[in-house]
Amino acid sequence: MKRPVTRRLQATLATAAVGAVGAAIVVALPTPQASAATGSATGYATQNGGTTGGAGGQTVRATTGTQIHAALCSRASSSTPITIQVEGTINHGNTSKVSGGSCNTADGVIELKQISNVSIIGVGSGAVFDQLGIHIREASNIIIQNVTIRNVKKSGSPTSNGGDAIGMESGVRNVWVDHVTLEASGGESEGFDGLFDMKDNTQYVTLSYSILRNSGRGGLVGSSESDLSNGYITYHHNLYENIDSRTPLLRGGTAHIYNNHYVSLNESGINSRAGAKAKVENNYFKNSKDVLGTFYTSERGYWQVAGNIFDNVTWSSPGTDNYPAGPNPQSNTSVSIPYPYSLDGANCVPS
Repeated sequence: MKRPVTRRLQATLATAAVGAVGAAIVVALPTPQASAATGSATGYATQNGGTTGGAGGQTVRATTGTQIHAALCSRASSSTPITIQVEGTINHGNTSKVSGGSCNTADGVIELKQISNVSIIGVGSGAVFDQLGIHIREASNIIIQNVTIRNVKKSGSPTSNGGDAIGMESGVRNVWVDHVTLEASGGESEGFDGLFDMKDNTQYVTLSYSILRNSGRGGLVGSSESDLSNGYITYHHNLYENIDSRTPLLRGGTAHIYNNHYVSLNESGINSRAGAKAKVENNYFKNSKDVLGTFYTSERGYWQVAGNIFDNVTWSSPGTDNYPAGPNPQSNTSVSIPYPYSLDGANCVPS
């Protein structure tokens, strides 16, 4: 469902804009930034055989999108492990299609299609994908770490990846996204879509220690009420800031959502619907509205809650297509988690 970008989101972005007489207005990138990545996969990405990306394979360096594609295409096969270290700004001007037997790439998007066993890691002074999204399709065992992806558009110019910063679809398995920053500069009316989207049978994904901000839509699992083949997603230790809705939107499937910090969710937050089940524990919600429930549909979802802190959270009244979990959220299902994990206290999450 199309949701308007709120005045609150627009006001925040306007505050961030810095202008000068005779100069173009630019939007400053606020802190914090996601810090360097460490360790190995966590959450549901450890299941189904685990997620190791390009471990054990060649390591190459890329400073353009074309070089990323060339590295994929130079492999012996589409499953030969490879780690691609990325530094600098990746944009439309330096991202072209490269052909080869071990790849299936396209202009204007980083295309991880019909491949497996790949790591993309930001190094050095950092890697920024500017107005350019990462598309994972018919792929498995993918790691993305330590990058910033910003201002990817689905309308206007230039466009990339359907407007998603990171989008996964069509039988994707085992993806770990860690220590990344995903951000936009508005909502659908400004040409942006989701920051972290999964659809069409995507499973065993973890998003950890990342920042998602300044967007109308945080992300979804399932593109419609009939797209229920997705699931087993873990979201932990992420900051969602100044997001209108979808943190995430869950259609069917199972999600484990713990130790996240939610600040300024302007319309709704975790939207569990169409039979989805979410285990929501030890998160910190601040200055937000309707942070958990079923919204914009009569197809109800479910949640198990424990240890969360609700700091200045407001709740709307129940009504047609609107079923907030608050003001006193209670569990209406039980979710079994198959992997070990350690919880931080919710009061520690903001720091």
